[in-house]
Amino acid sequence: MSQSFNPLSASSSRLPPLKALRVFAVAAQLESFKLAAEQLFVTQAAVSQQIRLLEEHLGQKLFIRLNREVRLTPSGQLLLPYALQAFDLLDKGVTRLMDDPNPQHLVISCLPSFAGRWLVPRLGAFQRQHPDLSISINPKITLETFDSGDVDVAVRFGLGQYPDLQAEFLLDDYLLPVCSPKLLEQYDLGQPNLGDMPILADNALDQEEVWQAFTKKAGLTKGIHSVLLITDATMLVDAILSGQGLSLVRFSLAYQLIESGQLVCPLPYYWLSDYAYYLVAPEHHFKRPKLQQLQTWILEEVKEVEQSWTRIKQALLLDFECCQPERSALLSDHSS
Repeated sequence: MSQSFNPLSASSSRLPPLKALRVFAVAAQLESFKLAAEQLFVTQAAVSQQIRLLEEHLGQKLFIRLNREVRLTPSGQLLLPYALQAFDLLDKGVTRLMDDPNPQHLVISCLPSFAGRWLVPRLGAFQRQHPDLSISINPKITLETFDSGDVDVAVRFGLGQYPDLQAEFLLDDYLLPVCSPKLLEQYDLGQPNLGDMPILADNALDQEEVWQAFTKKAGLTKGIHSVLLITDATMLVDAILSGQGLSLVRFSLAYQLIESGQLVCPLPYYWLSDYAYYLVAPEHHFKRPKLQQLQTWILEEVKEVEQSWTRIKQALLLDFECCQPERSALLSDHSS
């Protein structure tokens, strides 16, 4: 295709409005203003007005008006193939822009904790269902902007409000105080300040109010003096498993460890997180078959977390209290 057209050149100012050209192309092909109006879902008067504006702009008649039809003038016959070619090129350009440049490769951006503790261990099942699809995981704590065009979709833990992006809900989550069972042999949680059991704090934004509520609920008169401050939820879970202390953990990252008895919930309360998991991408990405396949699969997979919550709540947390602290209006997307 020629690259000679310059939208800033003087000649480009002679171009008529695109809307008028589109109406002209449709009416010329149908040889009827009435049929053109029906196809364009406008009134016949609106078609006539656009044609009149185009003729005035060009200073030439494009149609011969007859009783029940219209015919192109020589000027109209000259213009029509160029108009059709221009719209065809525009259609091809927009289609190419909207199409998936790599239909056999899926790039997922997500939090390192979600990737390591939940997504990656399950991806083998997804790939067995779609063996022709290769997958790349891009773990990152910052929000994906999709500006590079390399990422197909992001899995985010947040409020679901992402400007200029579509967010599809996946899963709610809960925060529970958990520790290794061997710690309960060393510390008496019935004593003041939980018997001075070590606390491992997570400084994620979505947990600030919960930690404050936890401090009051647990009767920690000394406040939270974390022996280890961790910003990555995966490392936090590893530290808890190794018996280094008690911490608040997202249920989605620890439910299998709780069900297996590797972690225990020693205090009778939990919190429903304001945050939830979402699939996030530009709206047109959700039309890509590979993303639709991922969405269908992941919605089925997260049911396991929901079912586990039901089982654990009935077996272990039935008498536990669901606590909700005062919520800040400054919450933003989670970063760990």
